[in-house]
Amino acid sequence: MVLFRKLKFFSKLEVKMERVINIHIEKLPEGVYLGTSDDVQGLVAQGRTIWETLEIARDVARKLLESQQEQQVPKA
Repeated sequence: MVLFRKLKFFSKLEVKMERVINIHIEKLPEGVYLGTSDDVQGLVAQGRTIWETLEIARDVARKLLESQQEQQVPKA
């Protein structure tokens, strides 16, 4: 089973950002779900349910995007 979901979340940076990313979720033979995204490099999330996988993916995406943005901001 393969699902595609759009995930909407807010990032807590200096300005609140809202992003929508596509999450690819598939059920692995072990019975768990694996979520990945072509929209956020490095995003991999695993959960026991689709909902849990989406929640983990949201947290991972937020941290990855915040880290990317912090690296882009020049330090004074």
